[in-house]
Formats: sequence, structure tokens, C-alpha cells
Amino acid sequence: MKQNTKRTFQFYWQEARQYPWAMLVMLIGIVVTSVLSLTPPYFYKRFFDYLTTGGNSATIAPLLITVLLIILGLHGLDWIFWRILSFTVAYFEVRVMFNLGNRCFDYLQAHSYHFFNNNFTGSLVKKVNRFVRAFEDITDKIYFDLLSLILRIIMIFGVLFWMRPLLGYIMLVWTLLFMGFNYWFSIYKLPYDIVRAEADSRVSGALADAIVNNVNIKLFSALRFESERFRGINGDWFKKNIRSWNLSQVMEAVQTLLMILFEFVVFYYAVQFWKEGYLTVGDFVWIQAYIIDLFFKLFNFGRTVRVLYERLADAEEMTVVLDQPHEVQDILGAGILEVNQGKIEFKNVSFSYPQGSDVMQDLSLEVKPGEKVALIGPSGGGKTTITKLLLRLFDIQGGGIWIDGQNIAQVTQDSLRQAISFVPQDPILFHRTLMENIRYGRRNASDEEVMAAAKLAQCHEFITHFPQQYETYVGERGVKLSGGERQRVAIARAILANAPLLILDEATSSLDSESEMLIQAALANLMKQKTTIVIAHRLSTIMKMDRIVVIQDGQIVEQGSHADLLSEKTSLYKRLWDLQVGGYVDK
Repeated sequence: MKQNTKRTFQFYWQEARQYPWAMLVMLIGIVVTSVLSLTPPYFYKRFFDYLTTGGNSATIAPLLITVLLIILGLHGLDWIFWRILSFTVAYFEVRVMFNLGNRCFDYLQAHSYHFFNNNFTGSLVKKVNRFVRAFEDITDKIYFDLLSLILRIIMIFGVLFWMRPLLGYIMLVWTLLFMGFNYWFSIYKLPYDIVRAEADSRVSGALADAIVNNVNIKLFSALRFESERFRGINGDWFKKNIRSWNLSQVMEAVQTLLMILFEFVVFYYAVQFWKEGYLTVGDFVWIQAYIIDLFFKLFNFGRTVRVLYERLADAEEMTVVLDQPHEVQDILGAGILEVNQGKIEFKNVSFSYPQGSDVMQDLSLEVKPGEKVALIGPSGGGKTTITKLLLRLFDIQGGGIWIDGQNIAQVTQDSLRQAISFVPQDPILFHRTLMENIRYGRRNASDEEVMAAAKLAQCHEFITHFPQQYETYVGERGVKLSGGERQRVAIARAILANAPLLILDEATSSLDSESEMLIQAALANLMKQKTTIVIAHRLSTIMKMDRIVVIQDGQIVEQGSHADLLSEKTSLYKRLWDLQVGGYVDK
């Protein structure tokens, strides 16, 4: 935890130091306001000393008015400096939080495909929000509470030691014990705050998971099961939260008791000094004002330390994410991929998923420029993995992948993926308009170019049936569209991108027969003069490919044209073809 706390402060400081003048104004402002707020009690002392002198009221009244005017002036100055401080703090905190949010977004999005497969969307969102918002609370607690408390302690102790050293020593010892106990208790409570924050993230993750899978819950009549599951996760949060809150209540009860005892001791000795003529009535007022002020600050000290550590606990989860190295990174000085021909080479590629078994060993595959290659084979054989490795969603453990003689591990990920149009089996769309989703393939494309791509992908007709047409929002992950409509939008996006390399992963699997027939022509146009890799389970869709590569258990077991593979009576391809075309046959 200590290391993570240090890293959290480092992340915050890296953004905060961009505004040195704001921090300087805040520092000066808190010093000035602390001095101004502690000065009026001295004049209240003078006020009551004048009242108790027993002099002529006509003589004393002007003095009292003068003191009141001075107090009014001090409060006015305090008000002015507080306004300056408040506006400066708002300027500073909002800008730093803006930068922190951007930093979290950029770093989070650069994490790997594997990272997002292993983290709930809702939990990640909450981690980012808590990390950003924690900065505001931490800054407020440091500036307005801790720094203000230190300044007030220095000034109040100075006055007490000047009045009567014994009173100063009593307050000093009590304050050190009080603050020490508060700090110790906050450290003791910190582990409970961390597990509370982790439980909170699990609740968010479970809630997001259930919302995303709402249809499954309905289809499988699983509401009671999911409700009980969520109650279990939420119940764990409840237990950890109530334990954390109860500890805070115990702490505040102890604090209040210590304050009551302290005030009695101080005033007991103050009465003794008054009897001996060392203190005046005004001094009592002065001491009481300072004790009340110090009590307020010290009472909040325990709460401040606890809130500070709670916010650090809240921020810790995102700190871990920001400290977690990206699994797939560009090498230093990575080049820009230049695709002139479109030749793809897998040379002795070995790969296994993190904490998983080997997927492929020493796989070699060459795709010639402009060649149309289909990858087929049993599920789990490694077909989709090959495309993920080509897109460098994962790094390989052995061998290399080249495009036009350039090792993809030595070029930037952006330039690699800009050279490849990818149409997945289950396209996921942004909750944005259809125009924006299609334009994502080439973000500087005109509306006319977007519509032209939509027409080629057989999207235009169903889009124009919506009341808002191309300005229709598609819902989260594109849920307002059917599977076939989403896939056609993804194909339109690929057509618009017009990249030299093309990957189609079951690109027509969600289309009905009529739509598939219409779109095959568009795909044929899309594949012209492009090196294309097609993954297909419906073998009828890849009969005209230049070459068919059969993948099984991460290895190439057969390859050739459709006719060549069918001519081999014992080939796996022929067996799969017979199963799809002729139905299930006896073994």
C-alpha cells in the first residue's frame, strides 16, 4: 500500500506541477487567511478587557466601537482573500482533474486486448472516476485542513506560550497525543478502507455485467439466481462498509471525550492563573476562542486523515492500472508500416495465451500479394488467433510475422492496424449515430463517401427506413440493430477504410441468405487488389478463394484450392464439406 500511495501522489504531482503559479497563490492564500482568521480573537480580548475595567462608559464606548471596526475590517480582508483562494483552487483542481481523466483514458485504452478481457467495464469506469475525483478531496484536505491546522497550531501555541508557558505545554502535549492517536487509528483503519473500495468495484462490475446480459437473464429465467448472486456481492460490500463506518464512529467518540477532558484541564489552570492575577477576563475569551478553533480543526484532523486515506484507497486501484505495463508496446524508434504489395508471412510462430496452454508451435504461413486465403477448421483450432496475432493484439513468444518484409513487432501498432481492415464475426458499435459508426473506418470521410460505402455494403436501404436515417443512434454496442444490420455496418466501415490488407472473420455469418447474396458482390469488390484472409465455417462462402488453409490444433494440416482439397478423399476439408453439404454421415 505504501508504494501505491507514493505512486498515487507521484501521478497527481506530475499533473499538478503544470500550474506552479496557482499552487503558489493557494499557499500564500491559506497563510494569509489563517493569520486573518486568528487575529480577531485578540481584539475580542481587548473588547472585553475594556468592558471590565470599570471606567467611564463615555470614554470606553469609542474604544469599543474602534475595536469592532477593526474586527469588521479583518473579517472583510479575510473574506476577500478567501474568495481569491476559492477561485484559484477551482481553477487548479478542475484543470488537474481534466488532465488526470485524459491520462487515465489514454493509458487505459493502450492496454491490451487480454487486459480488457479480464476486467469488467463497470469496474474500470469506477476506478477512473474515483482516481480523478480523489484528487479533489486529497487536495482540499491537504490545503484547507492539514496545512491550515499546522499554521493555526503554530500561531495558537505561540500566543499560549507567551501568555502562560504551562498552558502552552498542556496544549502541546495534548495536541501531539491527539494527532498521534488519530494518525495511528487512520493507519489501522486503512486496510478496511482498501477492502471496502475493492468490494465497491466488485459491486459495480457485477451490476454492469448483469445489465449487459439482461437478455440472457430473461431468456434463461435467471432473475432469482442473478438477484441472489448480486445480493451476495452487495452483501459483502455492506459488511465491509459498515465495519469501516463503525470504526469511524468509535474514533469520533474517543475524540470528543478527549476534547471534553482537555477543555476542563485548561480552564481549571486558567482559573488558578486568574485568581493570581496573571490572566484577565479578556484572556479567558481569547483562550476560549482559540480552543474552540483548535478543537474544530483537530476534530476534523482525524476525519481529514481518514478521508485522505480513504481517497488514497479509492485511487489505489487505478494507480495499479496506471503502473501496470502495457502487454503490447511499440519498441523504441518503431517505424511506420508501408504496404506496397501486401505479402504476409508467418515464420515459425509460437504462441500461447497468458496463463494458458500453447495455441501454436512453429506455424509458418505465407500469403502472397493480392492472394485470397481462407482459414477453416474445427473451432478452437487457432484460426481467429492467427488474425489477432496479425493485428498484434497479442505478442508472440517465438518466430516472427512480416508484412512486405517488415517485422510487425518493429512498426507502430497504429500504422499496422491502419493497413488492415477487419470485419469481425460479432461487430460492436459505438452508441453513436450510424453516420459516425461508418465514418470510423476513415474519420475524415465526407457524408457522401460514407453513404457510398453504405450502399456498397447494402446498408443504405435499411438506414433510410429509420426516421433519423444516418443520424440514428444505434444504442450501446449497437443493440438497436439486428445482427445482420450490425455486420453490414461493419462491412461498410471496412469498405470506407479501403486498407490494403483485409481480414473477414465470419463476415457474413449473421446475414440471411438474401442479404448474403447481395453483399457477396460488395465483398468481391472490396477484396479486389487486396491481400485477404477470410475465416469461415460455412464452407460454401469460400469456394472461390485462391487457397484454403485448414487449421487444426494450431497447425496447418492441409492447404490448396477447393477442388484440390475435395479430391483428397481422406482430407479433413472433404470431411467438413460432406458434413455441411451432405449432412451428418456415418463414420
